[in-house]
Amino acid sequence: MLRMADLKSDETRNILGTIPLFDGLTATELNWVAHQAHRRMVAAGTSIVTAELPGEAVYIILYGTVKIHVEQADGRDVVLAILGAGDTVGEMSLIDSSGRSASAVTLEDSLLLWMDKQAFQEALRQFPAVAQSLVRILSARVRLANELIQALATLDVYGRVARQVLAFAEKYGRADGESVLIPIHLTQSDIADLVGASRKRVNTVMVFFREQEFISINANGKIVVLNRAGLAKYCK
Repeated sequence: MLRMADLKSDETRNILGTIPLFDGLTATELNWVAHQAHRRMVAAGTSIVTAELPGEAVYIILYGTVKIHVEQADGRDVVLAILGAGDTVGEMSLIDSSGRSASAVTLEDSLLLWMDKQAFQEALRQFPAVAQSLVRILSARVRLANELIQALATLDVYGRVARQVLAFAEKYGRADGESVLIPIHLTQSDIADLVGASRKRVNTVMVFFREQEFISINANGKIVVLNRAGLAKYCK
């Protein structure tokens, strides 16, 4: 007879098989990770990582949205990234044993999978596939950061907003015919912080894109991309 713990472990193992960090692991290896991992439902507005504090766990977003940000001395909040399902949070400080480089807060109710530092480091040692996946994830993150820096230097606010929306659609989008739903929680203020513009200016751009039928906003407040080619013209 299966125990409740075994059922939870089996369910966790099935979830792990869909996460990029654990791509390539065998069923036996996924079972090992499943026994080390824990699931946690986190309410919107919860801080899960605080800058400069020691890293004690890595988090994987199963669903929901997490903002990575750094608060400046003058009180301004610099948004470094908005992350969604499948993304990892807090892995860097577990690798180099330095303090957290940024803070992380949930933007909506989110389901997280977490592993403590010892288990995560053991997974890296035991399973080369996890280390290789982590390298790919970090490389992709650096590439996106480079593209953002280039966009900030070369595009106007219309181009920067269009590029950011397309990037979210490419990474997280759910296709529905010709349209693409971006399921993560995005406010105009967060988009403004990402593209280096005021919220008022971003609002003007988003209204224009809606009028041009490049995007729409659904009943849940999520962005739907209707015309990727139309947005892409502003990124050149």
